[in-house]
Amino acid sequence: MIFKKFLLTLLASFLLSSFANGAENPFVKGVYTRAPGLKFVFDGEKVEVLEFLSFYCGHCYEFEKSIPVIKGNFPKKIKWKIVPTYWGKGSPKPGEAYFLAEEAGKGEQMKKALFEANFIEKKDIGSIEVLEGIGTKLGLGFDFSRRLRAGDKAKDVGEALIMMKTYNIEETPTLIIAGNLQVSPHVVDHNMDAFRDNMITIIKSILKGN
Repeated sequence: MIFKKFLLTLLASFLLSSFANGAENPFVKGVYTRAPGLKFVFDGEKVEVLEFLSFYCGHCYEFEKSIPVIKGNFPKKIKWKIVPTYWGKGSPKPGEAYFLAEEAGKGEQMKKALFEANFIEKKDIGSIEVLEGIGTKLGLGFDFSRRLRAGDKAKDVGEALIMMKTYNIEETPTLIIAGNLQVSPHVVDHNMDAFRDNMITIIKSILKGN
């Protein structure tokens, strides 16, 4: 489960913090805050990025086009993990659909399809019928519909919300880089191009050991 993996990550942060450029609080370029009580973690090979997003979030949708650019700057050097959340009256069902698709190896396709359904096709992505239609297009079949209706991934979405509270996430998208470097659009006045460039600066700095 996602929360168990999160707890293991927290444990690893204490065990691996000694690899963080030889210092507990290494200097990293870019604009960010540090998640309270959590350790910087970098194994010298790959930078882990947790992306807290909502499929109802316009800035998350806008940020989508920047992710291939960020990853393209660091081939095979980033471990990127999606943590789907929602705010207020949003539905947990899109997150459940994402987790089911991810389990089937189609997480990225589902992520793209959910954003397109909401922002381009103007569909209600909280609707079971809409999500079933997306699943059918992605070739996920009857089992996807059955498990979605049964709420098989409801616990995972709940655990994602717990993670969001643990990191004190106040907006989406928010990214947690290398265990405790927290970046949101707020730190760059919601300029998404600057948000992308800031991410590149931070990751480059970590990989170069600055």
